[in-house]
Amino acid sequence: MSIMLPISLLFHLDFKVTQRFSDANFSVNCGGPQKTTAAGTVFEADYLTTLGVASLNVMNMEKWAVSNVGFSERADHTYLESTSTQVVGTSTPELFQTSRLSTGSLRYYGLGLQNGPYTVTLQFAEIVFADRSTQTWESLGRRVFDIYIQGHHHEKDFDLSKEAGGVNKAIQKNFSVNVTQNYLEIHLFWAGKGTCCIPNEGDYGPLISALSVVSGEVSLCWYKIFDFNFESASDFEPTSDDSKTGIIVGVVVAAVVVCLVAIFVIFYFRRKSYSDEEELLELSAKANTFSYAELRSATNDFNPANKLGEGGFGPVYKGMLSDGRVVAVKQLSVASHQGKSQFVTEISTISAVQHRNLVKLYGCCIHRNKRLLVYEYLENKSLDQALFGATHLHLDWGTRFSILLGTARGLAYLHEESRPRFVHRDVKASNILLDAELCPKISDFGLAKLYEDKKTHITTQVAGTIGYLAPEYAMFGHLTEKADVFGFGVVALEILSGRQNSEDCLDDEQRYLLEWSWYLYENKRSLELVDQTVTAFDESEALRIIGVAFLCTQASPILRPPMSRVVAMLRGDVEVSAVTSKPGYLTDWNFRDIASSFIDDNDFESKLAKEDDSEKNCSSTPFTTTDLNPSPINVTEPMLLSSYMY
Repeated sequence: MSIMLPISLLFHLDFKVTQRFSDANFSVNCGGPQKTTAAGTVFEADYLTTLGVASLNVMNMEKWAVSNVGFSERADHTYLESTSTQVVGTSTPELFQTSRLSTGSLRYYGLGLQNGPYTVTLQFAEIVFADRSTQTWESLGRRVFDIYIQGHHHEKDFDLSKEAGGVNKAIQKNFSVNVTQNYLEIHLFWAGKGTCCIPNEGDYGPLISALSVVSGEVSLCWYKIFDFNFESASDFEPTSDDSKTGIIVGVVVAAVVVCLVAIFVIFYFRRKSYSDEEELLELSAKANTFSYAELRSATNDFNPANKLGEGGFGPVYKGMLSDGRVVAVKQLSVASHQGKSQFVTEISTISAVQHRNLVKLYGCCIHRNKRLLVYEYLENKSLDQALFGATHLHLDWGTRFSILLGTARGLAYLHEESRPRFVHRDVKASNILLDAELCPKISDFGLAKLYEDKKTHITTQVAGTIGYLAPEYAMFGHLTEKADVFGFGVVALEILSGRQNSEDCLDDEQRYLLEWSWYLYENKRSLELVDQTVTAFDESEALRIIGVAFLCTQASPILRPPMSRVVAMLRGDVEVSAVTSKPGYLTDWNFRDIASSFIDDNDFESKLAKEDDSEKNCSSTPFTTTDLNPSPINVTEPMLLSSYMY
C-alpha cells in the first residue's frame, strides 16, 4: 500500500526531522567569547577556562569539550591568541579576533551526538606571525601541523599562512565525517615542523579560530519519505485529494533523481579539473607549486598589458602574488616529454640551484595541459634591450665589464659547481637579465633538458639561436658545455661593441660581428670595436675581452677554455692565451647551391623572402630554431667548421 503525501506535509516533515536533530549541532569561537553571526549561528565561548599543559575541559551543556597536551616555554599558560587587525577573506571577521593555540596536541570533542553523517568546518587565520613581505624576523615564521578527524589523517603538513595566502587571511576547511558511537574527535597535531620561537617562545603548533559541526541528518527526511517508514502517522494530516498528491510526489521523485545526477556530474568534472592540483599537493615537498587560479589573478588573467616578452619557450607575464611578491610568469608553449611527476621533480632540481648570477625559479604550475613557471622579476629586463633597445639605461665601461664578468661566473657555476651540472644551450643577450643594480642573472637554464630527446651529448633537436650556436652543435647536434662557451664569446663582443652579432644594414665586411672583429684584430685595430657611446674605457681590459672572446669562439671545442678559466682571464689572474686561428663562424650563409640537402624548396624560398625583407628594413632580428637537424652538406673544402657564417 503506497502513501501519498502533499508537498506541504513534505516540508512539515522536513522541519520536524531537522528540529529533531538540531540539538546535535554546535559551533565554537575558539579562544574567544560567544559570538552570533549575521546568519544567526551562535558560536559558543571558549576562553573562560585556562588550559594547562595537559588538561581536558567539558564545556557547558556537555555538548563539546576541549583538551590540550603540550609544554610551553610561555609564561602565559592560557593558550589563547588575539589580534586587533581585521582578518580578510571572510564574512565573519569577528570570529578571527581570537584563536586557541597549542604547542603540541589540541583536541575538540563532540559529545552525545546522533550517529550519522556530519559536516565539520574548521576556520583558521595566522594572527601571530608577521607578513613575509615585511622581511623582518617575525615574517620568517611558518606554522605547520596535521589535521585528524575521527582518527583519519585528512591534512598532512598543513602550512597555515601558505594555505591562506598570507597572514591575517582567513581559510576554511570542510570535512565530511561519520559518527558511529555518538562521539566526534577533531585533532590538531604539531609534528615538529615549521618554526618555533618566532616572534616569541612558544609561538608554534596548531592555531584555530572557529569550528562548527553540523549534522547531515536533515537528508534523512527524504529517505524516510521514499522508504515510507514513518514513526507516527499523527505527525502529519493527509488531504483527500489523492490525485493531486500523487502528481506532487511524482514530481518530487523526478526532481530528486535529477539532483542526484547533477551532483554526480559536478563531482566528476570537479575531480577531473582538480586532478592536477591534487597531484601537485602530493609533490609539494619537491617544489613550490602554485595554483592556476593564483597565477591568473596575479597576472590579471594574463593581460597583454602585463606581457614582458616572448622567448623560445613561450610568453612571459609580470604579476603580483597574494603575498606581495612581484614575479615573472612564463607560459611554456612547447610540449614536454615528461609526465607531471617528472616535470615537477625537474623543476624542483632547477629551483634548488641558486647563485648570485642566476635567475631564481620560485616554482611551477600544472593545470590540465598547461605548464607554467614562476620566476623572480627583474626590473631592468634583458641585456639585449639595454644594449640594442631604446631604453633609458646607460651602460658605462665599468657596468659592461661587471655584467660580462657576472655572466661568466654564472656559467662557470652551472658547468662546474652546481649539482647537477647544466648546459644552458642558448646563451645569448636576451637570456641575461638585469636587476635593479644591473647585476646580470642568467635565465632559462635547465629548461632545454625538459624537452630534449633521450640522448645526452648528441641530440637530434638543436635548441638555440642562430648567431650564438657553436658550429659543432648547429651542424651535427654535438652538445657539451663548450657550446655555451661559444655563445658567451659572442655575447662578450656584443657587450664590448654595443651591436648585435649580425646587422644586415651594414657593409658586407662589417655585417657579421665575429668576422668584423677578426678583421680589425688582424689589422691591429681591435680597439675600434669598442662602442662609440662609451666615452672612457680601460684599453687593457678591452683587449683582454677581445682575446677571451676569440678563444671562446674557436671552431674546435677543445680549443675553447672552460668558464672557470674565462673568469680568471677576465679578472686578470691568468694571462689570455695568444689567438692564432680565427673564430668558428660560418662564412657563407647563401645555401642556394645546396638548399635541397638542408631544407626543402618551399622553406628555402620562404627564408630567402624573409632575408630580402630584413635587408630592406635593415633588421637584425635573430632567427630562433627549435628543430634544426641538417643533413651533411657536400662542399669542396674540408668540413673544419672554421669557415661558416651565421
